[in-house]
Amino acid sequence: MKLDRAPKIPAAVLFGVLPPALLLLVLGSVRYGSSGAGPDSLGAMFAGLLGAFGLDALAPGAPLDSTTQAIVELRLWRALTAAGVGGALGVSGALLQGLLRNGLASPTILGVNAGASLGASIGIILMGGYGPRLLLGLTEQNPSVLPAVFAFLGALGVSFLVLTLASHGSRVSVPTLLLVGIAMNTCLGGLLSAIQSLTLEDYELSRAIISWNFGNLDDKSATHVVILAVGLLATSLTLPFLALELDLFRGGEEDAEAVGVNAQRVKILAVGAAALSAAVATAVAGQVAFVGLIVPHVIRLLVGSGHRSLLPLSILGGAVFLLGAEFAQLVLLGERAMRPGVLMSLLGGLFFLALLLRNRKELQSW
Repeated sequence: MKLDRAPKIPAAVLFGVLPPALLLLVLGSVRYGSSGAGPDSLGAMFAGLLGAFGLDALAPGAPLDSTTQAIVELRLWRALTAAGVGGALGVSGALLQGLLRNGLASPTILGVNAGASLGASIGIILMGGYGPRLLLGLTEQNPSVLPAVFAFLGALGVSFLVLTLASHGSRVSVPTLLLVGIAMNTCLGGLLSAIQSLTLEDYELSRAIISWNFGNLDDKSATHVVILAVGLLATSLTLPFLALELDLFRGGEEDAEAVGVNAQRVKILAVGAAALSAAVATAVAGQVAFVGLIVPHVIRLLVGSGHRSLLPLSILGGAVFLLGAEFAQLVLLGERAMRPGVLMSLLGGLFFLALLLRNRKELQSW
């Protein structure tokens, strides 16, 4: 599936629009969250935000009472976690689509998210009795990086396995890519189901695994935000070394190598960065599907296929998309809002189907 898209608007427009939109969504989520009454005015909200970062002395007026301050912080960390997860999955999808020269590639469809989830689950099982607490998230007082480490290993292993199986010489077969992704998701889904069946007698652990598979943005803390920030920072540091090379990859690996691109280095760096982003997102929030498919497509349709703009805009776009969807749920559904993994699966499934129907002629030629 061709990735070339003529830009419809300058990339600078999105760089100017997305950050303020993200800031407004964060502030809106803090002001109108679903947990408790929250701050009763904008002044109280900003006082709570300053208090969350230990800047109480800068807040005008008296500090908030402990209950209201706790609610502000809970909403803030949830909003920042949603933004970080969306940004991480968005750039992961953009890297995989650019590397594989295929608009259908994404962490979800290729099984990267499932690999990260399985890896995290295995790490938790190895911890024995600490499993339920680690699976639901990092404890506030005693954070652990174990889920992120095993999630990264799972995502990285699945990424390279899919890439290897879908490659024929120096080319990546699109039909094989999709079939391998389907097979990988089926196998990993079976393993995750087996883990669930083996843990049915442990109510807390079983409940935690189910919650994990639906995605979970509740009860997040500053620790989760820091983990996402570190993962996104590490991924962002690789982008300047990949943007031009991924542009050259659009003509095929052989053409890219002919102008001096080290294809093997690009593959390792791109897959590693995509796996890291998907891993930290899955380790913090569980399964949140299809963000990595939808966001790069929308950004590409708006500003074109140049990765110098596409990659950073996928981070911003992913953050705005997931947090915006969560905020819309909050406004429309209130306490009946769906888990993020459920919502993204519904939206992503429809988007994927529309994508396939739009490219029926190209699919018939495979």
